[in-house]
Amino acid sequence: MRLRVCTWNVNSVRLRAEQAARFVAEQGPDVLCLQEIKCREGEFPRAAFIEMGLPHLRIAGQKGWHGVAIASRLPLEDAPLLDVCREDHARSIGAKVAGIEIHNFYIPAGGDVADRDLNSKFDHKLDFFEKLTAALSKRDPKAPLAIVGDLNVAPGENDVWNHKYMSKIVSHTPIELKAMAALQASLGLLDLTREAHPEPQKLASWWSYRAQDFRASNRGLRLDHILVTPGLREAAFQTGGAASQIHDDVRAWERPSDHAPVSADLVF
Repeated sequence: MRLRVCTWNVNSVRLRAEQAARFVAEQGPDVLCLQEIKCREGEFPRAAFIEMGLPHLRIAGQKGWHGVAIASRLPLEDAPLLDVCREDHARSIGAKVAGIEIHNFYIPAGGDVADRDLNSKFDHKLDFFEKLTAALSKRDPKAPLAIVGDLNVAPGENDVWNHKYMSKIVSHTPIELKAMAALQASLGLLDLTREAHPEPQKLASWWSYRAQDFRASNRGLRLDHILVTPGLREAAFQTGGAASQIHDDVRAWERPSDHAPVSADLVF
């Protein structure tokens, strides 16, 4: 059995339901984790997802902002809550599918100033990481668990277009990299996209709308991640290496999200 898990900051699910249907038709995800759906639960385009073959839904919505959802081909079961957002935003949702616990997050971007005392948004971001890391550290690393979503940190030198410049910009500052490293260390989480495309290959999943041609400007950041516990290592490497991909072609579609979907295959 192959389970293809995808994460995508869709930047309004109602605006991009047709793009989601095209992506599902082309790539065949079994589980599609969405961030920034920007709608309440009752406004989510359920019929469109049922039609595209992902009828099993878990939605945490919010009016106009944030919001996350899991859409699955397979039935979803309840998973322990990992809601660590102090502002009560709709930023996390979890479910079990095919025996795997999947938690989908939209971690705060953090504003523009990388100072906890001067910027409450940045403090919120780090608080989110700290609480999530503490919660995960109590879990069993041998259990099959995946942390996915827009984590809003580009963790490595080759996950940004210019490491020296970006080290002063929120999303790649030293304190954020430390927070991301602590999160991964909490359960020995494996970064499947980087496992599939080792350093020093440059990777990105987000490109600003400001650039008319995102490929030409080539100023991307890898903010979207699929992290799994050692309990899923065998499934992730069943074919000999990790099978994970950033679908940057989607970023070139008409009226795209500024994020590209990311997928990873687990084989049992």
